[in-house]
Amino acid sequence: MNTVPSYQLINQPGQLAPLYAALDRGTEIALDTEADNLFRYRTRVCLLQILVAGEIHLVDLLADLPLAPLWSRLAAKPLIMHGSDYDLRLLWELCRFEPQSLFDTMFAAQLLNIPRFGLAALLEQNFGVKLAKDHQKANWSQRPLDRDMLDYAAMDVHYLPALRDRLRAGLQELGRMEWMEQKCRQQIEVARDGFAAPDENDWRVNGSEKLHGRGLAVLHAVWHWREGWAEKINTPPFKVTGNDLLVRMARTADTGGTLDEILHVNLGRRHDRLFPSLAEAVRQGLATDPHTLPRRERRRDFTPMSPEELARQDRIKADRDRVAQGLGIDPTLIATRSQLVQIARDPGSIDRVLLPWQAGLIKAEPAWRT
Repeated sequence: MNTVPSYQLINQPGQLAPLYAALDRGTEIALDTEADNLFRYRTRVCLLQILVAGEIHLVDLLADLPLAPLWSRLAAKPLIMHGSDYDLRLLWELCRFEPQSLFDTMFAAQLLNIPRFGLAALLEQNFGVKLAKDHQKANWSQRPLDRDMLDYAAMDVHYLPALRDRLRAGLQELGRMEWMEQKCRQQIEVARDGFAAPDENDWRVNGSEKLHGRGLAVLHAVWHWREGWAEKINTPPFKVTGNDLLVRMARTADTGGTLDEILHVNLGRRHDRLFPSLAEAVRQGLATDPHTLPRRERRRDFTPMSPEELARQDRIKADRDRVAQGLGIDPTLIATRSQLVQIARDPGSIDRVLLPWQAGLIKAEPAWRT
């Protein structure tokens, strides 16, 4: 049975002083967030979990709290996080938060070739702790928060320093701490990009590449219908309907299906409130000239690679795979497929595309110089 650590829930301004005092005393901070992305159209950060100076503080970010002093204090100390990319982007968009330094235990586990590198798996492997998986998809915007949800949130940060110590020892033994530091610095930098802004071609979901004019026009219409309803009722679009249904409707339109046939493609349980507007969206799609749809700008990496570039890509990939096997790590930690394409097209870009340790591994191979 897991022993839940003690913690303080902060949802009143008068409760902030002990947290600020702990942050001033502490030398490092374990940090995590909980958001409501599974329950709202626009994601909010709902809870901030902080372990500092041996104390756990759970900050209710939906409460009316004056938090400017919190962000400056958090930014001044080294952070320990797990899978920090999403959290840091959320916090950047919330208040332009940017940490001074970071140790991400997920990336450390990947560099040590630990197959199950999720936090729950690592805590079970290292400390025999089992996290309740049902809270991973909980509604963190509900108030008041259930006691078991708060317990779960506290556990998320309680073991991070001890986990960091074990992983750091492994990285030091293998001489990979510099790799870790480079990746974490990059993580902080890319978080400043936030999340991708809406694009006029977001409606081109997986499966749309096989559609033609009539099907594309219907897909464009029903995708925007779904977005409109998701925003109106403040729920994630997938909870209105999934992409698979939208694509099936579009395929039926593509093959000459009638309005009724399109509307009844595996609809299953139908929301009567939404159905009339869906029918109208399909009508609009059928009446739309496909040539008026937004055109996707052709990116350079969509153009066919030359035989020379393909041969270079194969050589670099072979080098990458051989080096990764020797190091006992996933090859994509050295370079992803898209990065291989960029380097094959422009070998001079390797130092811009990859981190120094990644580029160094590839450039050390004899094939790179041929």
